[in-house]
Amino acid sequence: MLEIAKQYGCTDALLKARSPSCGKGRIYDGSFSGILIEGNGKTADLLMRNGITVTTEEE
Repeated sequence: MLEIAKQYGCTDALLKARSPSCGKGRIYDGSFSGILIEGNGKTADLLMRNGITVTTEEE
């Protein structure tokens, strides 16, 4: 995903809130039990570490 974002010059990404991959701030723990934990999803974290602003549909 990062490679594609860089290829197209993306500076912002709109991702799904609470997703273990895309969430920002609070995400589901991945056990499908509805438990939320503090943190960012894997994709959201990767994008943010590379200078891409991540926003969720709830912001």
